[in-house]
Parts: sequence; C-alpha cells; structure tokens
Amino acid sequence: MWIKRPLRNVLTGADIAHSEITPRAVFENRRRVLQAAGLAAAGGLLGGSDAAFAAYASPDARAAKLAAKTNPKFVAADKVTPFKDITSYNNFYEFGTDKSDPAQNAGTLRPRPWRVSVEGEVLHPKVFDLDELLKLAPLEERVYRLRCVEGWSMVIPWIGVPLSELIKRVQPTGNAKYVQFITLADPSQMPGLSTPVLDWPYSEGLRMDEAMNPLTLLTMGVYGQVLPNQNGAPVRIVVPWKYGFKSAKSLVKIRFVDQQPKTSWNTYAANEYGFYSNVNPNVDHPRWSQATERRIGEDGFFTPKRKTLMFNGYGDLVASMYQGMDLKKNF
Repeated sequence: MWIKRPLRNVLTGADIAHSEITPRAVFENRRRVLQAAGLAAAGGLLGGSDAAFAAYASPDARAAKLAAKTNPKFVAADKVTPFKDITSYNNFYEFGTDKSDPAQNAGTLRPRPWRVSVEGEVLHPKVFDLDELLKLAPLEERVYRLRCVEGWSMVIPWIGVPLSELIKRVQPTGNAKYVQFITLADPSQMPGLSTPVLDWPYSEGLRMDEAMNPLTLLTMGVYGQVLPNQNGAPVRIVVPWKYGFKSAKSLVKIRFVDQQPKTSWNTYAANEYGFYSNVNPNVDHPRWSQATERRIGEDGFFTPKRKTLMFNGYGDLVASMYQGMDLKKNF
C-alpha cells in the first residue's frame, strides 16, 4: 500500500516532496576551477596534464580510487563543493527522508557484486556486471553543477561514461522512444523502504534523445574514487540540466520502452513533479519559487541566493530538444 506523507524542507521549513539534483558544465576554464577548488597540487592517480585536475586526492582514504581523464568540454567554472558536503547532505529516501539519513544509514548497501539488466526494445539485451560498465568506454571526469528542486545546488566532479555508449551496445529498435531507469529496492539493505513515501522501487525515465545527449552520464565515481553509498553506489545516472530527482541512483535495470514510463515523483504528485523536470527558473514549484538557489557549502542558510540558470546553464547543448514545446505545460 502506498501512502503520501508530507516531508519537511530543512532549508525553507515548507512541506516538500523530494530531491537531490543535477549539474551544469560546458566551460573550458579549468585553471580557474583548479584555483577556486584549491586542487592545483593534486595528482597521482592519472597520467598526463589532466592529472592534477581530474584525479583529486581521494577525500576518503578508505575508498577505492577510480582513475579518469578530465573532459575539458564539461567542466563547470564554479567552485567545487566540498566532499564532506556532497556526502552528508543527500536525498536518497531508500535510506531515510532527512538529508543526513543516507550518510548514516547507507553502510548497509552492498555495491559488489552488482548487475544491471538492460532490456525491452533492444536487439541485444544484456545483463552487465559493474566491471563491464566500467569498461564501456574510457572513464571521464566531468564537473557538473547540480540543481535540486528544493532550491539547493552543488558542483561535483563525477566520473563515468556517456550513457550513449551503453545504448549503442544494446542497439534499441525503432520502437524505443523512452528509457526507464529502475533502482534497487532491497529492504535488507535499504531501511528507508519501510517508510511508504513512494511506491518502490524508484523509477525514472528520459526520452530517447535525452538519454543519447552527450551530457547524460552513466556514473560510477566522484572526486577520484568510487561512488559513496549515499551518493548512489555503485552506478547511477547524472542528467545535469534536470532537477536532481531525475538522476536515478543504484541502478539495477534499464528498460527501453515505446511509451512514456511512469516515474516515482510524477506518480506521487503529478502537479508538482513533471516528467521532464528541466531546470527552469520561469516555472515555479507550486509551493516555492525556482528562480533562485542556495549553493551548499557556502556559509549555509545566510549565503545570498544566486539566480538559477535556464536548463541549469546547459541550454547550448539541450535547448534544441525542446524547441516548439510549451515548457510550462511540459514541466
């Protein structure tokens, strides 16, 4: 049985219904990023001139390192959010509804062994193990701005491969119009499943052209290391021009379908969480404005808000997909 329960936004005090969020990139001024993030001396995980930027010394000495080469086309010019903030302030309701719950409770998640089933309207359905996903293509580091529907944002160096690499391997049929992402729902690993906030398992989806967009990242790491459990280990999607809840975590199934799939937050409250959920400062959430945001890690609640950018700043790479669409109707 599924029961809606109001949740509380710790930033605004208002009742909420989710979030997490996604990035912004496409700037090549990585020297500025190095200076702002204080990472110019980092290095050692990678070879070549990208080592200092792409291979931050792992903030968690216990975590496995994950080497990747920085893709300079996808580097946000903003200051990178501190590792401690991106790992302690999370939306991952499978581990609890408070922002601190995932960091406290996600230790029960077992990220290995792990398999992701790719099925539906494809010529070559396949079950990928984690090592196969890591070898789909050379791993890239991309610094994306994340924007949460609740009004907060982060800037995170993700590590992964373009989702399009996996899509090309399985060869979708002409009937494949959408891609559905289904996440793990195991009560023995995820204590938050006992709270019927959503209809588990968590489900999200993209239109096929959105899934194939070069920004959409099949993600296995952050900050030069494997994904922490609370950040969606061991594999997740990152879709930087959309609100964070579109970037599904701990994936176990990817389905290619001919009709728009049901998604968890759209099912929960269709008038608040649209299928597209593109970052749009001109379309407010019914209970708060989306015109501004707070950057996590910048002096907390008293930090002046910054203006939210259309498509989270990625319009040059994504706006053409929505040409002619009413973005207030198709929110």
